[in-house]
Amino acid sequence: MPAAVTDDPRRELAEFLLTRRTRVRPEDVGLEPGPRRRVAGLRREELALLAGVSSDYYQRMEQGRQVHPSEQVLDALARALNFTAEESRHLHGLAAAARTPARRPREHAPEEVPSTTLRLLNTMPAPALVVGRFLDVLAWSPLAGALLGEFTRLPLTERNLLSLLLHPEADQTCPNRTATVAELIAMLRTQVAACPGHPRAVQLIGELAVNSDEFATLWARHDVEETTRGRMRVNHPLVGELNLDWDAYPLPGDPGPMLIVYTAEEGGPDAERLQLLAGLVQGS
Repeated sequence: MPAAVTDDPRRELAEFLLTRRTRVRPEDVGLEPGPRRRVAGLRREELALLAGVSSDYYQRMEQGRQVHPSEQVLDALARALNFTAEESRHLHGLAAAARTPARRPREHAPEEVPSTTLRLLNTMPAPALVVGRFLDVLAWSPLAGALLGEFTRLPLTERNLLSLLLHPEADQTCPNRTATVAELIAMLRTQVAACPGHPRAVQLIGELAVNSDEFATLWARHDVEETTRGRMRVNHPLVGELNLDWDAYPLPGDPGPMLIVYTAEEGGPDAERLQLLAGLVQGS
């Protein structure tokens, strides 16, 4: 069944808890696995016991029924499930949305890049992208354009980092594509939770889920990340393999897009190849 973006925060909260409960093994939290277990991970009653809530209360949470968990209950569940800080923030955010009465859909202005940011990109010697909240590529520096190649000629709705890496031929240009895709989907999940039902998110996730079994499988895992830096490998047809570090910087707005800048360690072969590519850009 294709993945989807739901407007019901209770359902999102329920599915997030379910995916996390089924990943924790009983022995990881000091319980005896016991024979004849029919479920992966913890049973509902086991998690309820570890968190200090009644089995019926937790069952209603996981079924998406009318439950308004307190901050203390959420913290207890996060501890019982060994949540990371990002997962704990995500849990609290989903619960806050579930407690909030449904609102009328609001208008969402298109994401735009300020002219001052465009001028900045044109002066940057490093590859740099401006990426929207749902990973749409909105603008780029000249050197980033050389890295992305034909991708920059696509229509705006198709210029998306996930769409790029989910393409069948992406393995040839991005050796660590699989790990990068998982990371980007986790970042996308975090953004969608902050603004459920956003038209661009609904459109993007619907298209990706229909066209990519890989995306649908990973999206259903409900992983979340708030990544601000990482590493990317690119096989470029003109200069060969590049191993680049990237950092993300938020731009003004609520929320605003991100500026992602790629750099290479000075004096190394990657910096030399990047400089060679820059020379090719200037000479073209």
